[in-house]
Amino acid sequence: MLTKRKSGQASRTRLHTLMGTVASAPIDRRTFLRRSGLAAGGMAALGSFQLGTVQKAAAISPPQPGVPIELKKSVCTHCAVGCTVTAEVQNGVWTGQEPSWDSPINRGSHCAKGASVRELVHSDRRLKYPMKLTAGQWERVSWDDAINGIGDKLLEIREKSGPESVYWMGSAKFSNEATYLFRKLAALWGTNNQDHQARICHSTTVAGVANTWGYGAMTNSFNDIRNSKTMIIMGGNPAEAHPIAMQHLLEGKELNQANLIVIDPRFTRTAAHATEYVRFRSGTDIALLWGMLWHIFENGWEDKEFIAQRVYGMDEVRKEVAKYTPEEVEQITGVPGDQVKHVAELFATQKPSTMIWCMGQTHHTVGTANTRASCILCLATGNVGKPGTGANIFRGHDNVQGATDIGLDVVTLPFYYGLTEGAWKHWSRVWEIPYEDLLSQFDSKEAMETPGIPLTRWFDSVSLPKDEIGQRDSMRAMFIQGHASNSIVRIPESMKGLTGLELLVVADPHPTTWASLALEAGRQDHTYLLPVCTQFETSGSRVASNRAIQWGEQIVKPSFEQKDDYQVIYLLSKKLGLADKMFKKIAVEGDRPVPEEVLREMNRGSWSTGYCGQSPERLKAHMKNQHKFDLVTMRAPKDDPEVGGDYYGLPWPCWGKPEIRHPGTANLYSTGLHVMDGGSPFRARFGVERNGQTLLAEGSYTQGSELTDGYPEFTMAVLKKLGWDKDLTAQERAVIETIGDDINKVSWSTDLSGGIQRVVLSHGCHPYGNGKARAVAWNLPDPVPTHREPIYSPRVDLVAKYPTYPDATQFRLPNIGFSVQQAAVEKGIARTFPLILTSGRLVEYEGGGEETRSNRWLAELQQEMFVEINPADASERGIGDGTWVWVNGAENNAKARVKALVTERVGRGVAFMPFHFGGWFQGKDLRAHYPQGSDPYVLGESVNSITTYGYDPVTGMQEPKCTLCQIVAA
Repeated sequence: MLTKRKSGQASRTRLHTLMGTVASAPIDRRTFLRRSGLAAGGMAALGSFQLGTVQKAAAISPPQPGVPIELKKSVCTHCAVGCTVTAEVQNGVWTGQEPSWDSPINRGSHCAKGASVRELVHSDRRLKYPMKLTAGQWERVSWDDAINGIGDKLLEIREKSGPESVYWMGSAKFSNEATYLFRKLAALWGTNNQDHQARICHSTTVAGVANTWGYGAMTNSFNDIRNSKTMIIMGGNPAEAHPIAMQHLLEGKELNQANLIVIDPRFTRTAAHATEYVRFRSGTDIALLWGMLWHIFENGWEDKEFIAQRVYGMDEVRKEVAKYTPEEVEQITGVPGDQVKHVAELFATQKPSTMIWCMGQTHHTVGTANTRASCILCLATGNVGKPGTGANIFRGHDNVQGATDIGLDVVTLPFYYGLTEGAWKHWSRVWEIPYEDLLSQFDSKEAMETPGIPLTRWFDSVSLPKDEIGQRDSMRAMFIQGHASNSIVRIPESMKGLTGLELLVVADPHPTTWASLALEAGRQDHTYLLPVCTQFETSGSRVASNRAIQWGEQIVKPSFEQKDDYQVIYLLSKKLGLADKMFKKIAVEGDRPVPEEVLREMNRGSWSTGYCGQSPERLKAHMKNQHKFDLVTMRAPKDDPEVGGDYYGLPWPCWGKPEIRHPGTANLYSTGLHVMDGGSPFRARFGVERNGQTLLAEGSYTQGSELTDGYPEFTMAVLKKLGWDKDLTAQERAVIETIGDDINKVSWSTDLSGGIQRVVLSHGCHPYGNGKARAVAWNLPDPVPTHREPIYSPRVDLVAKYPTYPDATQFRLPNIGFSVQQAAVEKGIARTFPLILTSGRLVEYEGGGEETRSNRWLAELQQEMFVEINPADASERGIGDGTWVWVNGAENNAKARVKALVTERVGRGVAFMPFHFGGWFQGKDLRAHYPQGSDPYVLGESVNSITTYGYDPVTGMQEPKCTLCQIVAA
């Protein structure tokens, strides 16, 4: 299906071909870009091709001479850097792509994926019509038949097994508005069994970071990293996973002569740019971080004033860190003590410093503890709340940050309100649905307030004995909108789950591996594929890693019979009898809810996280005026009439109603700014005192604050005590009086009038209070993080000293990681499977890969699944570079047939596999299982066919970065 990498004769390279078209006469830059085709991809696309080996492909729908060009802007649908895509549209056809010079984020650049997004719309590999599996064959059906068949089966299952027996798996590919509607649909259906990609990428970040200083998100921005003097990337590979963000890092490195330290088990493309590379054993992050802190405390490099004013519990951290001597750290991690000391000194003394991570830190049974340890390192050195500092957490999907914030998560309602009665009553007021009506949809009040089952365990909720599942019945149906199955570990177990479902629905632009694995598992019917359009064929807002919100307009209309996410949710809710409640305050045009109206409803309820100030009008103004925002500060001039003083994308929190024009918060926890300039202290969300010690800041406050010390979260009672309640308008007070039984308990986060926030801001204070960050989180399994060996550890000698967490019931299911770990030691698994297997990203593909492996421009670049193996390990096994091998896993007799890539990028005893492949299973090609014409160009084994048991107790996060395997020649 693809052009060959090399032909048998010499040919002109693509660069020669491109240059040949422009060499005859002097032209300006823009004309050069248009004629060369680089306007459709930018130089980044050219750099992704192996020059001299790739034949030039014919462009689809090239720009047509003489036909007017309309420019439309949206946001790249791949990683969460937030690059603008500027499309050239002629007569409703997307014919070209400008490189978006005005965007302060990508500034005229795209990576290979961003440069090729036009193909997502034009692709002939997409689903064109609804499909139904009948007697093992895919058949085309109408939308009416599909929705009616799905709805009837869901209602039948609900009647028999209750609302909890249906799993609603959403997507980080949703817009914010679609995310909100999907969460609302699950709530009205009567379940918290709804989740999305953050469960398997950054749920541990959210839990760990939020339990340290208030909010679980990136503190600064990609652009702000330009201010850093020392950057530590630990568990991230932005050169491949976030290439445009990497440009900001590299420019900052050059301008500041900064230290760029990469800590990773594998020598990545990012490590190739480092001033220092640290190779360590996967799964030992905490030991290494505490080893750094050991040297910092030992040498007095900590920021004592910052700790005294703004941190609670650092003395308890000191006691734990004292155990991690240089000798112990080298024994656990493999990193020499001198190198640990050197890195620690750079981070603590050559400031400002920042910690950067992605899924290398989060994908572990100790993922929550890992992220807290990184935050504590920042706190100890005072590297939070200033330009160039902070925890800069690179998210993996275009709206994984927004989907998480908006509550597509088993533990919360929208915007982190939780699942308590008070949270439900808040949203019942926003939705104008009586609380009792919401309660009646659930099996019980207990079910309504109990976190759901994480998507990492969906198949266990089908396959485990019914008495081990903490709800009325097992999972009977799954509705999946925008999530790939091959990104979830333990695929052999998921195959068992697929056979146990009474109904499986996949709504996606592509069939994804749900379809191919379902047939391989033996499903014959009650399976539907709904063709959903891409984000370029609809409109709405999405949130980048830095919390900035951008509005994407519809570039072209869907082709064939695809519908957008809003339409799918509306049609299904109508069939289920929920549409009247769902859209009580939201306009619907035909069968499509209006996303601007959805956002306004979100603004009315999202006070807790500051999603209340970003109206559709303000977001659209930012996209229109991108060129006015500063490259580094991301702020527009204060005198501009449209976006004056705003930070680009109004990064949350953006307090109050849109009309008070809060500028957004570019850098969290920065006390050097007024709150109306984006300043903020640490959030006082953990109380005011513990064990006789204050949990409020001491002598630290934002610029211009009328309260010059720590203070609690604001309620009406606090407002009255200060006498500020007199500043409320009569209209605001009237709204407040309708909330709850006691006006004094109404808080800044439940006041639907916005009055409390407005008044507090006018006095220079912060609605969520001014507290201390927590070095000790007493509500977590390890209040102070401690090293724990992976479930499948190669170091069995360390398991007794550093065991994993005890077995327990979590998220309605048993987590038996301790028993699995002990059994692995007793069975000698580490002798049979001696190689550590880790996984990660490639620059060419995204997520589960079905979309990008169906993109002809990207599929050509990486046509085979592979495993990286060290030359010494390969030699011992008689494996040559490029030969077929079997990678055998430690559970389920799992195996995968892939090509060997013999390289020193991995050390001895380590293997690496990318996680974007699917369509094969245990050596079998499943191409025939896809509906005709919708199979991706490139298929391959999924690494998650051989990943193993292991779940973070706080979040249910899986552990695909650290298991054991054996590799043998095929």
